[in-house]
Amino acid sequence: MQALAIAIFALVMLPLPYLLHSDFQITFLTLAMFAAYLGQAWNVLGGYGGQFSFGHAAFFGTGAYVSAILQLSFGLNPWLAMIVAALGGGLVGLVVGFLSFRYGLRGSYFALVTLAFAEVLRILANTVPFTGAGVGLLVPLHQGAANFQFADKAGFYDVILVLTVLSLLVALWLENSRFGAWLSAVRENEEAARALGVNAFRVKLAAITLSGAMAGIGGTFYLQMFLFVDPFIAYGPAGSVEMLLVPTIG
Repeated sequence: MQALAIAIFALVMLPLPYLLHSDFQITFLTLAMFAAYLGQAWNVLGGYGGQFSFGHAAFFGTGAYVSAILQLSFGLNPWLAMIVAALGGGLVGLVVGFLSFRYGLRGSYFALVTLAFAEVLRILANTVPFTGAGVGLLVPLHQGAANFQFADKAGFYDVILVLTVLSLLVALWLENSRFGAWLSAVRENEEAARALGVNAFRVKLAAITLSGAMAGIGGTFYLQMFLFVDPFIAYGPAGSVEMLLVPTIG
């Protein structure tokens, strides 16, 4: 039933940009699905895992900066840079998770640690030269689908629709997989899950890595849509709050 709902969503949303004649409406729907995608990235860890993060901007911003630096300094194609950005976001998630879960941080302690990591990365990005420091990085305009830059707003709409559907499929997989069951067990009662043989540390570490990788992809999408990133956009607290509000309120 859930798979059918996802299929219906995709079929209904797919033709919309070709039926609408307003760039404003297409951009609005694109940003709405972008928020939904980032909300699902947060939901992997916060919703299914019960580990409330206040610092998902650390993963999003890393993805955006990795993609920008690879394009500007190494001439890497942005589609390939998005893959590396996912690895970058996942790696930051792995580091944050290892340092947090290794010492048993939960609840508000974990939330504050993630917020602190995002703030540290914001300060670093505001200082070091390869991130453009406080000025930020501007990606040159080279329109074309091969460059992940679309003259038509429908191009970005189609990309974020695919990403949103994939994020929903990830959620569906978590609903029906053994890993998802382990993650839900850790969320409900970590001690009981451990008593039943669940390796809570590994499960939470895998969840934050996956969540970070998804957020990193979101960072690349933002960069390609707006062609600019600076420390506040990448790592500011507003981004983290927006990501957690979507699944929390929804």
